[in-house]
Amino acid sequence: MKALGHHLILELYGCSPTALSSVAQVQEVMLKAARGAGATVIDSIFHSFKPYGVSGVVVIAQSHFAIHTWPEHRYASADLFTCGESIKPWKALNAIKKLFKASRFSVVTMERGFIAKDSAAR
Repeated sequence: MKALGHHLILELYGCSPTALSSVAQVQEVMLKAARGAGATVIDSIFHSFKPYGVSGVVVIAQSHFAIHTWPEHRYASADLFTCGESIKPWKALNAIKKLFKASRFSVVTMERGFIAKDSAAR
């Protein structure tokens, strides 16, 4: 069986509250991570909440990257879902950790969409 996609669920702790509060900075980090992983960016949308926090998604040709931030807790969660073998989601994960200055993190990995290697569209 072969997986159609790889999904990394990322928890970031001890991040820079300033970075997590800025919609422009969160969007820039996520776009850099997507491009650095070799993804083709289609579009992105990010929203700043009051009094604080940012949510956003980067739509890539190979699926999507999404993030939600809680600057008051120095915490962010991100989903990095990629399809195909050419994208390197671990490179994106490392960039996100570094750019948000996370002091610690955890990640859950999942393979999604198992198909038989010889299956054809019907």
